[in-house]
Amino acid sequence: MYRDLREFLAALEAQGELVRVREPVDTYLEMSAFADRAVKSGGPALLFERPDPGRLRRQGIVDEVRASAEAGPVAPRPSAEARPAWPPLRPDPAAAAMPVVMNLFGSERRTAMALGVEDLAAAQAKVAELVELAKGPGPEGGSLLSKLSLLPKLRELAAIAPRVVRTGPVHELVEEGEDVDLARLPVITAWPADAGPFISLAYVITKDPETGERNAGIYRMQVLDGRTTGMHWQLHHGGASHFRKAQALGRRLEAVAVLGGDPAITYAASAPLPEGIDELLFAGLLRGQAVELVKARTVDLEVPAHAEIAIEGYVDPAEPPVREGPYGDHTGFYSLAEPYPAFHVTAVTRRRDAIYPTTIVGRPPMEDYFLGHASERLFLPLVRLIQNEVVDYHMPPEGVFNNLLFVAIDKRYPGQAFKVAAGLWGMGQMSLQKVIVVVDADVDVHDPKEAWWAALNHIDPERDVRFFPGPVDVLDHASRRLGFGTKMVIDGTRKLPEEGHDRPWPARIRMDPAVEREVRERWRALGLP
Repeated sequence: MYRDLREFLAALEAQGELVRVREPVDTYLEMSAFADRAVKSGGPALLFERPDPGRLRRQGIVDEVRASAEAGPVAPRPSAEARPAWPPLRPDPAAAAMPVVMNLFGSERRTAMALGVEDLAAAQAKVAELVELAKGPGPEGGSLLSKLSLLPKLRELAAIAPRVVRTGPVHELVEEGEDVDLARLPVITAWPADAGPFISLAYVITKDPETGERNAGIYRMQVLDGRTTGMHWQLHHGGASHFRKAQALGRRLEAVAVLGGDPAITYAASAPLPEGIDELLFAGLLRGQAVELVKARTVDLEVPAHAEIAIEGYVDPAEPPVREGPYGDHTGFYSLAEPYPAFHVTAVTRRRDAIYPTTIVGRPPMEDYFLGHASERLFLPLVRLIQNEVVDYHMPPEGVFNNLLFVAIDKRYPGQAFKVAAGLWGMGQMSLQKVIVVVDADVDVHDPKEAWWAALNHIDPERDVRFFPGPVDVLDHASRRLGFGTKMVIDGTRKLPEEGHDRPWPARIRMDPAVEREVRERWRALGLP
């Protein structure tokens, strides 16, 4: 695995997966346009060595961008008083001196490399092993011998638990209080109608005010001024849960936003882990060794010792929320301005030669799709532990994580498709899935054309489509209320007589394997293209 971000960058460069951009590139729109083009074309990670805030303004392009953004109807039209400066932050020499890296996870191969494996199947095997351990001893029951056989694995788990060390590179430079100025960071503005620059690839660490359990999640943070950001933790995420508890207790919630470190930590913070599972422990499982932490300087939290940058501060539930957004989101549409808590920065610590990692989200596939795809693959064993009839599942990029889920099941009894869908809606972030399409085990759910072909052939809409109220993603702009809407399940399996289908079910058309083999061997000989 990698000790820090720069070891990962060295590995990417050695494999031809990183390109250094040595010419000046603006943090306002230009970097994101490069990254968008790179990820859409299957291109490499990009290391911008010379950020140049204000370059597009000096070229006279900013006025064109502003006029285009305000013309609509694609972009929202902010009111004059809410409209940010263009670019929102004044250029700062320190920001121009800090390299920016983007598209780190912008392919399945790079995401696998970030997890230290050849492919995602190898990472899935690690999770499957943990699931088997969680299931406990086998048929021999609770015998002393079977319990003792687990001890080596338990010792291995203890060895990957996060541990605190005295110091680390993340504290090489420290700015506190009045010395803090977020303008020294090369924070990008990604899309023309974004409300300003957003920190988009920081994992935010908080602790449960009641239990002290740690949570790490990736939440966007709009930079409002030199010492304040928005904190966009959504209703269903761990940070928001900690905030609500702090609000009930009438106390501030401390937080630290961390950039960089081993990329496995960044991935773990994005993963839909079950409640109560420490993301840094999960990162240790993926890395095969413990994440080293150091005490933060101004808040009672720990941060990864080998991170690039740590932004310490607090959220005060007693304060009124701030206006956050619009923001070009992973749905491919702008999420509109909403009230969210303000994050007050008390310190910024960093490496002396820090590298600023960031990302752009938008119409998929984007970098966040590959992070989500990794979670899809890694958490299949956990889904199958709870619902063993699930053979496989897939969230295609067009479904932007929460809009569409194909599930293949080993169907054994009537109504099983609806039972599986209900079970999935009861599993953490699966509860946000808007449309679930259930198909038979012989359907390749990773081929959406095949999955839709099978499902649409197998349904009688009145009989096989059901609607249910429930929670939806707060970024779902079509729902009738923020975070609440309608969900749909389509039973695209072969129907049993007990499900009201008394006619024979037809067989799928397949070419004879022997004939296929004969034709394959003769194909080139006949000069066919």
